[in-house]
Amino acid sequence: MFVYEKKLQYPVRIRKPDQRMASVIISQYGGPDGELGASLRYLSQRYSMPYNELKGLLTDVGTEELGHLEMVGSMIHQLTRDLSDKQIQDSAFAPYFTDHGLGVYPQFASGQPYHAAAMAVKGDPITDLHENLAAEQKARTTYENLIHLADDPDVIDVLRFLRAREIVHYQRFAEALAIVQDRLEEKNFYSFNPSLQCECKNK
Repeated sequence: MFVYEKKLQYPVRIRKPDQRMASVIISQYGGPDGELGASLRYLSQRYSMPYNELKGLLTDVGTEELGHLEMVGSMIHQLTRDLSDKQIQDSAFAPYFTDHGLGVYPQFASGQPYHAAAMAVKGDPITDLHENLAAEQKARTTYENLIHLADDPDVIDVLRFLRAREIVHYQRFAEALAIVQDRLEEKNFYSFNPSLQCECKNK
């Protein structure tokens, strides 16, 4: 059950339109390491996670990623809502405007629409948590790349907040992985599970 609070997790107050930044920040809305894929990944992985406290972690982080999706969408909207005709005609933004106007559409910075291959769900707790650790690091790197591209303090402030949250998520998933490995080691799950042993005959 989700309860929607009608305010952003962190304020987004961008005063200066910038079509160039909007065209790259869009990747954290619907790109390969963006917030849409992250939220769907964690909220889907929780069903097969065998431990209730880690189901809760996946639900909490997945829900927060939905909040980040809302923040990134707000950034794109604020960066584009007051664009001049000349800015709309900018070669970097014109293709997006042609297809989507000033709407917020999930896509990569390269223009490729969001697709479900950007989220990974394997149903194995160790595999999924390793995936999540890598995903959080890729998101952190993307936010750092965006910070390097930005020159507006209003934009940089929000990007730094989002980058910091990726680091926290990475830490929580690292703790979760340690818990899973300890519990599965007690059962010798990965080393000696009979159902996984090869029955090859020596030749």
